[in-house]
Amino acid sequence: MRIIIDAMSGDNAPAEIVRGAVHAQQEFGVKLDLVGQPEAVRACLRESGAEESADLRIIPASEIIDMHDEPSTAVRRKRDSSMAVALDLLRRGEGDAVISAGNTGALLSGATLLVKRIRGVRRASMAPVLPNGGAGTVLIDCGANVECTPEYLLQFAYMGSLYAQNILGLSSPRVGLLNNGSEDSKGTELCKAAYALLQAAGQAGRIRFIGNVEGTDVFSGRVDVIVTDGFTGNVLLKTIEGTVKFMMGELKNVFTGSPKSKLGAVLLHKDLRGMKRMLDVKEVGGTAFLGIQKPVLKAHGSSDARAIRSAVRQAIAYINADVIGAIESNIAYMRLDGAAEGKERT
Repeated sequence: MRIIIDAMSGDNAPAEIVRGAVHAQQEFGVKLDLVGQPEAVRACLRESGAEESADLRIIPASEIIDMHDEPSTAVRRKRDSSMAVALDLLRRGEGDAVISAGNTGALLSGATLLVKRIRGVRRASMAPVLPNGGAGTVLIDCGANVECTPEYLLQFAYMGSLYAQNILGLSSPRVGLLNNGSEDSKGTELCKAAYALLQAAGQAGRIRFIGNVEGTDVFSGRVDVIVTDGFTGNVLLKTIEGTVKFMMGELKNVFTGSPKSKLGAVLLHKDLRGMKRMLDVKEVGGTAFLGIQKPVLKAHGSSDARAIRSAVRQAIAYINADVIGAIESNIAYMRLDGAAEGKERT
């Protein structure tokens, strides 16, 4: 197994990206390609106490796609960028997965243009796993598709359900449609139309649809896959990240406010560390683009070495679980349900 890493991507590139790759290579024994400006990457390898080898190669790329580049044209305009070169390597079969902490829109556009979507999938989507006290809750989509059709949401439901089965080990994941109320009459026209498609798929026994769910259900453990459009999903995800950051800061203030609270912090240190790890996006590592023909994972833009190490671990799990094969095996159902509502397109 060989994983390709965009070494020039994210806020902390290339130092933290390379350091995380070195840690992952040492821990997981996987072969890695670091794509980027050779001298910069080589210097970071030396700082990390590592050097080039057959298992840790440097692939040259002279350009960098940054957060200000136009997502839809960045890969075309910067063909020798670390992101474009990494995706092209994957397309040619010279690696098993790509990880990048770069521009999300550019990575999605590049993956769609170079690696291609699974035939029959209308839009690739992002599906992070949120903590819920159990295996976790899959949120799909969280930002790849701002504007959606009911058919997109139906396919998100299928892909999210298959992801939960193959990655989280849930035999019959409960799928809910994010809405502003649990009643089937609630929501926008998109939600109402999507509800009908999801309900039909549930009645056919293809997914386990439990109806509408609200924001309060995200961490409740009563739903395993939450389906929504990318705009709503991204707002929800960023709100959660901000809330977690605020609460962890407030907890720190509470436990450092007095001698008695400091003693309590010492006694609860192990439990607090466990809670922090559960909520830390750096432990998750990245999010796969579901619907792309080969594994492409988006790491957080602020990824440090620990986050990149976690992203490599996640890429290995994604490859081994063969989520892509599971989606390909269910395309006929996904397209058939869409056609039933007059949504089928070539």
